[in-house]
Amino acid sequence: MHIHLCTTIGAPVNRVWSAVEDIGTHTRWMTDAESITFVTDRHNGVGTEFDCLTRIGPLRTIDRMRVTEWDPGVVMGIEHHGAVTGQGRFTLSAAGAGITEFCWTEDLAFPVYLGGGFGERVGRPIFERLWRANLRRLRDLVERSPA
Repeated sequence: MHIHLCTTIGAPVNRVWSAVEDIGTHTRWMTDAESITFVTDRHNGVGTEFDCLTRIGPLRTIDRMRVTEWDPGVVMGIEHHGAVTGQGRFTLSAAGAGITEFCWTEDLAFPVYLGGGFGERVGRPIFERLWRANLRRLRDLVERSPA
């Protein structure tokens, strides 16, 4: 399942990066991320690992995630290991003076017990709707925070 969503945030890239580089606070804007527990001493950068309790409706799973890319103000890449596997990426780019384009891309695979390819097709519109709402929450969080 491939999903690519973007939003424009009325803040410079460094402010947006400040909001997303602290992985432990992603639960503030990702409603599907119920809790994040780090399993490495480091909490940012390549090699950081954490368990994310994810909840979508009645479904809950704990997935191990590992940071695979980390270029401050540019990209954060994640590997998903657990019920759902795959890769995710946040990319940031300046879209004008004090404006950031923030994109979220996920390439995920569902296991057979979650319907495999059929589950991915059924789940895609649900994930898209959920992640669009998450991006709105991130935008609101950053735009309301002091400069």
